[in-house]
Amino acid sequence: MRKFPGVAGIPGLRGVTGEGILCGRKFDYNQYFERRREVCGGQLVVKGTRVTVRALLASLAEGASVEEIAADFPTVTADALRAVVAFAAASAEEDMPVPPMPAAA
Repeated sequence: MRKFPGVAGIPGLRGVTGEGILCGRKFDYNQYFERRREVCGGQLVVKGTRVTVRALLASLAEGASVEEIAADFPTVTADALRAVVAFAAASAEEDMPVPPMPAAA
């Protein structure tokens, strides 16, 4: 598994974005996911596995390192894990309530 230097409080991940917003490069996370009715009830999973995106996000939220996730989910590649974080970042950007800009003084 390829190791990544840490960034933004997520140990082991760097330069992860949905569409180049954070690091200026495009990353197509959708190629790493699939939904099929017969796999995990149609939940979003890492392509070719039964590992849900939700399970990986929960592991990251609980503070698991990339190395711990690799040990727990050996079928998930480093790039697939980056895709999970990119997906979450893009989703947060779309759904996150942003406070209004303060008025100029």
